[in-house]
Amino acid sequence: MAEGLIERRPAPGIVPARSAPAERMPAKALRALPPVAVLAVVFLYPLALVVQESLAPGAYAEVFSSASFRDALVTTVWLAVASTAGCLALGFVLALVIAFVPFPGGKAVSKSIDVFLSFPSFLITLALLFLYGTVGMANGIWTDVTGDPAGPFRFLSTPWGVLLAEITYFTPFVMRPLLAAFSQMETAQLEVASSLGARPLRIVRQVILPEALPALAAGGSLVLVMCLNEFGIVLFTGAKGVTTLPMLVYGKAILESDYAAACVVAVVNVALSVGLYVLYRGVSRRAGA
Repeated sequence: MAEGLIERRPAPGIVPARSAPAERMPAKALRALPPVAVLAVVFLYPLALVVQESLAPGAYAEVFSSASFRDALVTTVWLAVASTAGCLALGFVLALVIAFVPFPGGKAVSKSIDVFLSFPSFLITLALLFLYGTVGMANGIWTDVTGDPAGPFRFLSTPWGVLLAEITYFTPFVMRPLLAAFSQMETAQLEVASSLGARPLRIVRQVILPEALPALAAGGSLVLVMCLNEFGIVLFTGAKGVTTLPMLVYGKAILESDYAAACVVAVVNVALSVGLYVLYRGVSRRAGA
């Protein structure tokens, strides 16, 4: 018994290994303090102020009962869903062409997508206005050819113009992860499928698409969240009758000086974005992405 007790005692001067992590914990906590403090000052404190302002008596009941809020919520959701669907379809086709169809300048086009991602959203909207606006190039050419002073292209001031602008701007956000996924695919799979007589559409459906699903989910979720919070495109198109949640926040806070109502709408917008992100993480985790 005495020998067993002696064997269990640690040798003099030797510190048990499990105490080392405990000693490193204060150092790790100290290193984490600066970023946590910056996050609290820059993000959490303003967010807390917005939530506090939204808790004004009767603010939520007044906003939720208003027709303008319900219309803005429906408009925001359907525009975001439609834009995401359009970006997924167009981005998948364009990424397929760039990755698997050889053509001159293909690498330059692929690299230019990264440059396109850095453009502000209002710049793309202004380009569309110069092309298809009321006094844009397309209407100017129509007037020169037919003599009609009123051109036929007036869709930019409608919800369809906002939809076109969002699809144009956000499609590269889907293409970027798709091109990264396609670059890692083994061409042997495509060659085997082609040698077995599979048609191109079948190869895309059964070989390429399953490999692209995680990238499509990542790009689509990013585009959906960004479309829910998009402000510049809706503002610069000047679409009549198109009021999204960010535009409603702007109108309540800047034009009407109703800060409580603006904070309520902002909280709802944040809750939608966070909820979609949590849903995306759960789906991607189950899919093993």
